[in-house]
Amino acid sequence: MSFDVYLADEAATLRAGAALAGVFSASNTAGAVIYLQGTLGAGKTTFTRGFLQALGHLGSVKSPTYTLVEPYDLGGRKIYHFDLYRLRDAEELELMGIRDYFCDENLCLVEWPERGEPLLPMPDLSLMLTPKNAGRSLQATPHTPRAAAWVVFS
Repeated sequence: MSFDVYLADEAATLRAGAALAGVFSASNTAGAVIYLQGTLGAGKTTFTRGFLQALGHLGSVKSPTYTLVEPYDLGGRKIYHFDLYRLRDAEELELMGIRDYFCDENLCLVEWPERGEPLLPMPDLSLMLTPKNAGRSLQATPHTPRAAAWVVFS
């Protein structure tokens, strides 16, 4: 089952990220994997910025397009933001020790996850952002029972 919501502008996208972060502040979400999908400019990094800032990150949030991963330590929680757009071969993930990131304690947000298949774990939640009119459509699809409780956008 998927949930759809229209995000009218960048501010609405930031608020949607913050809303999901609120769930992560209040519940046991250790080891969560969230896929962020959509075309270039669809709002994946903007959503992630709203999420991280709501969890207390004060600096800028940039897409880790060239570094592949950007680490954050927020309140003792390790969060990793991946952008696999420039990944040439999924095997490159093995060289960077990808399995070490996806453990029971960490939260991983992955942009362009299809480029990391089949080495990435299955997500708890997939978020598809699609440009629509002046804003974007957000489709949230939970893949695990616990993720169904995280969907706060509908």
